[in-house]
Amino acid sequence: MGQAVVVLKKGEGRTLKAGGMWVYDNEIASVTGSYEDGDMVIVRDFDGYPMGRGFINRHSKIRVRLMTRHIEQEIDREFLKGRLQTAWDYRKKVTDISSCRLVFGEADFLPGLVVDKFSDVLVVQVTALGMDRMKLEIVDLLKEILMADGIEIKGVYERSDGKYRDQEGMERIKDFIGEPFDTDVPIMENGVRYIVDVKDGQKTGFFLDQKYNRLAIQKLCRGARVLDCFTHTGSFALNAGIAGAAEVTGVDASELAVHQAEENAALNKLQDTVHFQCADVFNLLPELEKQGEKYDVVILDPPAFTKSRNSVKHAMKGYRESNMRGMKLVKDGGFLATCSCSHFMTYELFTEMLHQAARSVHKRLRQIEYRTQAADHPILWSADESYYLKFYIFQVVDEK
Repeated sequence: MGQAVVVLKKGEGRTLKAGGMWVYDNEIASVTGSYEDGDMVIVRDFDGYPMGRGFINRHSKIRVRLMTRHIEQEIDREFLKGRLQTAWDYRKKVTDISSCRLVFGEADFLPGLVVDKFSDVLVVQVTALGMDRMKLEIVDLLKEILMADGIEIKGVYERSDGKYRDQEGMERIKDFIGEPFDTDVPIMENGVRYIVDVKDGQKTGFFLDQKYNRLAIQKLCRGARVLDCFTHTGSFALNAGIAGAAEVTGVDASELAVHQAEENAALNKLQDTVHFQCADVFNLLPELEKQGEKYDVVILDPPAFTKSRNSVKHAMKGYRESNMRGMKLVKDGGFLATCSCSHFMTYELFTEMLHQAARSVHKRLRQIEYRTQAADHPILWSADESYYLKFYIFQVVDEK
């Protein structure tokens, strides 16, 4: 058992006391005992009340990430297997498990760990030092748990290559865990085939969180003319195409993403109706408006315009601009699907921005659906960062 004890300042630990799992550096009164970064420590309130056990890292603003509320609990193989088995059993109940997020960090009580399953391949992303020490054991356990259900994992790739590693004082890693394999992985979702590039694609290679949101737009796209902005590897565009859209245009600023989207269109025999172009959406939308273009369905699925509280105001402008332009391109009575994947852009901020955008361009929005991320990315109510995806579908009506 870790010997070091972290004691909170009086009145601090609000996140922890509300059910969260993080202790920030400025909440700590003292640390007694010897430890190395990544070690397990005991956390106590200012009066000695036990708060739990977690791993510490002096390089991180999130100084301690809690693994358990019980200070006597050993964080051993049996403990990890229990957490991972619970995560897998949950997915089997709530989602299509052919490809899904197996572990979603704090929302699965495994802070600093993300694992995505693409068919028979796992992609692992580790954002915290203490979890990094356990990753090989976790991979072994996941293989064992899945094999018990007859699922053999053929390969594991690590995508711990983001800036967050720098903030934790860790090297960025992008490599195989175990034997090398073909990193272009075929999957099927909502009847659409994709090749997922787990080595060089964004994040872990594919955005599984929009799975059922993509499905939700299918019914609107039959026979429609569709514009899919920030298309990435073409997922919304291809869902529109497979649903029987008459014509689909997908736009992304990344040449690699557009190339992959075109390959995915060919894979689904949709190359005649679903086309892609490499362009900056913010430059293209005003051009389309000048040309008098109109669409039955416009989809806006931008990257996170804000990754911190400080840049929310600037991000609001980006969201407002793209949504105003998108609304203008929708035919009277057509449809707009729009979303934000930043947890700093809260539901309230995102909704207010849409009100402002609609008023500015003299459009009325009739809400069809409000959705969030797929259930394999569970929202833990005591972990605000786990609720990040906001997704609206509207009918857009001219002012009458």
